[in-house]
Amino acid sequence: MANALSEPEFWLRGPVPAIPPLLQPVAHALLQAAEEVAALLADFPADRLAERPLGLASVGFHLRHLTGVLDRTFTYARSEVLTPAQLAYLAAETDPPTYSGAVTELVTAFQQQVESALHQLKNTPDNTLNDWRGVGRAQLPSTVLGLLVHAAEHTMRHVGQLLVTVRVVAE
Repeated sequence: MANALSEPEFWLRGPVPAIPPLLQPVAHALLQAAEEVAALLADFPADRLAERPLGLASVGFHLRHLTGVLDRTFTYARSEVLTPAQLAYLAAETDPPTYSGAVTELVTAFQQQVESALHQLKNTPDNTLNDWRGVGRAQLPSTVLGLLVHAAEHTMRHVGQLLVTVRVVAE
């Protein structure tokens, strides 16, 4: 990925190849998030991943949640239910690892989840975007497009929270 400081934001870099036009904003947001997270966490110490300054969610939580929420929302967009592994991951999001190498592992896992999401976007036909999708155990109503847009919006919201928390923890 390009250097976040030398390139314009992804939405200003033109279309993402092979992504349907209606899903370009989702792809742009996810690529922007992956780039910002990688740059932000490049030198972050693993032993500080679980710190919760001022009661904020930890850096480690945000990193895990970014990966998990993308996985879950894109699973629902495929009209699938969550697996036991996905539910276990959800339960563990608040307990981040702090061993050496954990930051790299968490950032890499997020980047891989973004790549998986992009693959799914490339294979999402326009004529399915308004298809109904149930969310969660309660099967709350959404659509394919609603889930994909929410995934992008939710991801960027947590990237913003992550940015603030990293700065507070790093001081």
